[in-house]
Amino acid sequence: MKISSRERYCHRGIVFLLFLQLCIPCQLYAATPSLDEIISKTEHTAYYLGNDGTARVKMTITDSQGRERKRRFSILRMDEQTEQQDQQASSGNQKYYLHIDAPSDLKNTVLLVWKHPGGDDDRWLYLPALDLAKRIAASDKRTSFLGSDYLYEDISGRGMNADTHELIETTKDYYVIKNIPREAGTVEFSEYTMWIHRQTFLPVKVEYLDKQGKKYRVYDALGVETLQGYPTITRSRMQDLALKQETTMEFTNIRYDRDLPEDIFTERYLRNPPHDLLR
Repeated sequence: MKISSRERYCHRGIVFLLFLQLCIPCQLYAATPSLDEIISKTEHTAYYLGNDGTARVKMTITDSQGRERKRRFSILRMDEQTEQQDQQASSGNQKYYLHIDAPSDLKNTVLLVWKHPGGDDDRWLYLPALDLAKRIAASDKRTSFLGSDYLYEDISGRGMNADTHELIETTKDYYVIKNIPREAGTVEFSEYTMWIHRQTFLPVKVEYLDKQGKKYRVYDALGVETLQGYPTITRSRMQDLALKQETTMEFTNIRYDRDLPEDIFTERYLRNPPHDLLR
């Protein structure tokens, strides 16, 4: 039986459509990152953008009765680069220098952190009223940061290797990951769940459960902007559901890749802040 040119054209079209139906799911599956890739990219975008960075921060602590306390500080961050690392690396050593401007009773207080993922951080605190620089115990990382609902570990970041991870849901916009601490006795929570934005890999929501499995802390990213090509959280909130209070942080003057001098992140600068970099 003779097949017309029109029938041949239709036949080729059907074959082509079947080819697309077979291949497109494969392409989408291949493009989906693994759990390890999601975790690595999330840690990078949350804490390792650029080789270094600086920002001004306004913190507002609101108690259960609506009363507010405010903090203002500057933060400097530098990543330690090795021959094996590049700008996409995560989980490397970092150094943080935090200088408090207000309130007056905390003015010129300085916190210096040398972060060692997989090990204990080195921390120093300078108290200008006493002219005292002292080491802080590594165990203090799960205590309140400046009297707020954020913890010290929330500021410098919890190492992703400290927890096991499970991808429990993938939605249109988010990867939803449950995290369980490897050493349950070292933390006050039993698990936490992260909502990670699929395009930016920023953690935009985190919910913590206490030892009884009850939700007691909630973190939200309230503002995100692209700065110097980097997706950046510019406003965030931490809620303490048990105490019915919350803390917001607003980030301004954010700058990346400033080539910060490494000697700033030493004890010598606890008493001599680099004011030109803190503005």
